[in-house]
Amino acid sequence: MANSVLKSRIVLRSKNLPDLTWPGLHNCNAAICRRRFPHSRVPLRSLHLHLLPPSLPFPRSFLLSPAPLLPLFRRRVPPVLSPISASMSFSEDKDAPTADPAAKTVRVMIKGRVQGVFYRNWTINNANALGLKGWVRNRRDGSVEALFSGKPDKVDEMEQRCRRGPPDAMVTGLQVFPSTDDPGTSFQRKPTA
Repeated sequence: MANSVLKSRIVLRSKNLPDLTWPGLHNCNAAICRRRFPHSRVPLRSLHLHLLPPSLPFPRSFLLSPAPLLPLFRRRVPPVLSPISASMSFSEDKDAPTADPAAKTVRVMIKGRVQGVFYRNWTINNANALGLKGWVRNRRDGSVEALFSGKPDKVDEMEQRCRRGPPDAMVTGLQVFPSTDDPGTSFQRKPTA
């Protein structure tokens, strides 16, 4: 590679690369240029310089070293479950096939100002805190319907909480019916019925 010095720029010439110019360098010999631009030894083959028009100045300071590909090929270790989460997942698997004979399941109809006040989100949070299974949904008549299943004392506690509701709700009526419906494996939100 041969360097030639012009009044206002340095031009690098190569057999297979277009001219590369640096505007603003005056009367710079090769040793000084190497000290000012130590990164100039970066291989140019990683960039497709042959696609640039020959008249376009391309400072070598824009060149980046190619990114290493080794991190992409490393083996990833699967996440380790904590003993608590592992025991919880195993206990859920044990409970899923057989229903608990001591579980109480009720269907609850809540009337009043219970839509548009986050009553369903509040119900989901409270049911999960009590460890209940079931679902909650809005009804077209403006009420909320829910199915609670779990330990009898926890279901009774949820009924009492539903009578109060979230801060912005005003519960005017609550009806509780025994149910034999399947509560599922967790507490979830159902679409409006």
